[in-house]
Amino acid sequence: MKMNFNETDEFAKNFKRLSKKYRSLSDDLVEFKKVVSEFPLGSGKHFVILHSQEEVKILKARLFCRYLRGASLRIIYAYQEIKGTIDFIELYPKNEQINESRQLIKEFLSQFSK
Repeated sequence: MKMNFNETDEFAKNFKRLSKKYRSLSDDLVEFKKVVSEFPLGSGKHFVILHSQEEVKILKARLFCRYLRGASLRIIYAYQEIKGTIDFIELYPKNEQINESRQLIKEFLSQFSK
């Protein structure tokens, strides 16, 4: 199944800012998309499910950035298996932000409340 990718406004804003700082980020995201297309729930210790409900799962993963030479960024994304969609919610380096923004995740999940 072909995976569709979307970005929240917050993700797009952070991606634009960080891609100016880390030149390889665009290519690194393409590589990450290849991985999550094959393994949407991730593989190994670099993926953590933060939230799980029937229609959507929220995951946090390491996004390896070649520019950072081993140090990595964190990417928060939502996987909707039924739609075959991955929505990128947040992107941040660990040295700027310790944890994911619970507020952004709540805002994203609000579209699934009935």
